[in-house]
Amino acid sequence: MNHFVLHDAHDTVAVVVVEGVKAGAELNGWIMDDNKHMNMTARSDIPIGHKIALKDMKTGDTVIKYGVDIGKVVAPIAAGEHAHVHNIKTKRW
Repeated sequence: MNHFVLHDAHDTVAVVVVEGVKAGAELNGWIMDDNKHMNMTARSDIPIGHKIALKDMKTGDTVIKYGVDIGKVVAPIAAGEHAHVHNIKTKRW
């Protein structure tokens, strides 16, 4: 079962595609462009449709989703943590 998906192996976040992801859960992800899989542990609860960090990121880092720059980190994010509006903002303003 795939718990999260990402398009590109260089993405820094992926989208959770199942309900009920809880901290400590072992997750399987599908890298769509390569048709490969990866595993990681959730470090926080993550709602379906929200992002999971695939690597540790520090304030100011660029967030990549679907191979595209979607914003900047405004609070440190550890791999496996929920990545959302509380720690990522647009670069537009």
